Amino acid sequence: MQSSVVQRIPMTTIAVAQNIRYHYGTRTALDDVSFSVATGMLFGLLGPNGSGKTTLFRLLATLIPMQSGELSVCGFDVTTQQSAVRRQLGVTFQSPAVDVRLTVAENLRCHGSIYGLSGATLNHRVSEMLNQFGIADRRQTIVGTLSGGLKRRVELAKGLMHDPKVLLLDEPTSGLDPRARQEFWELVTAQQKTQGTTIIVATHLMPEAELCDRVLLLDRGRTVAEGAPMELQSQLNGERLTVRLRDAARHVDSLRAMIGGNVEIQGDRIRLRARNPAEQIREIMQAFGDQILGLELTRPSLEDVFLELTGRSLSQTGDTNAP
Repeated sequence: MQSSVVQRIPMTTIAVAQNIRYHYGTRTALDDVSFSVATGMLFGLLGPNGSGKTTLFRLLATLIPMQSGELSVCGFDVTTQQSAVRRQLGVTFQSPAVDVRLTVAENLRCHGSIYGLSGATLNHRVSEMLNQFGIADRRQTIVGTLSGGLKRRVELAKGLMHDPKVLLLDEPTSGLDPRARQEFWELVTAQQKTQGTTIIVATHLMPEAELCDRVLLLDRGRTVAEGAPMELQSQLNGERLTVRLRDAARHVDSLRAMIGGNVEIQGDRIRLRARNPAEQIREIMQAFGDQILGLELTRPSLEDVFLELTGRSLSQTGDTNAP
């Protein structure tokens, strides 16, 4: 029998979580997390390392058992109907899961056969995936000889071989250069738009999260906010001022005292809320003079939303004992 949470799912909702709690011993990884994902949506799980997003990803992928709460995918309960859930899922992990000793085509064939594809149907699907992801010319190439970006394409094609309704991505561009990262996301968003695949991505990268239709912000196992990126950004007042300074770390406390509120530092850049940009820029120029390397005004980002709500940067690690 399906759980009560499954019976309450609207037809347009493909995944729903209610009051999920998860512990590793005495450490809390997830604390009363709830969300829903609409069919065809690109949904992001955004948070720093230790925020709980990896644990949530593992629960969605049925890699670890539920402890408390309810979670369903495509109307199937992840606890009582694991096999049915897994048939609906394609998964791309942070760590490579392709066989580097096999060719590109062999990897796809092996994965397709696991899901019951065979004969002409399997051959057609392999060719379809090779063409769709721009790796047809690498069909007979040993995967271990490919670049990181091409290996990721093979991973993505493999995860979609059985035409799943939901694609799960865990830090999918980890280790990729900017160009390979951009190409990967072009393929992902094309899959969503042309095939209607629902995509759930766990990431700590703000630019990736801003591609999503909706994001769930997590910190130390708790929900910080949920909504469309622009919707969350619009809730913050004022622009954001980025100041580049020589020896920036030495000036953080002075800037915080001068400006007030949360201040984020990344390398030689210090980012803060600009309540009165003209006045603040004048004060900063007077105080730091030739120590200033640059000034930039921008609209709030998801990084700013997270900083405003938690007082911490997305680049900061939370409880490292709670994935």
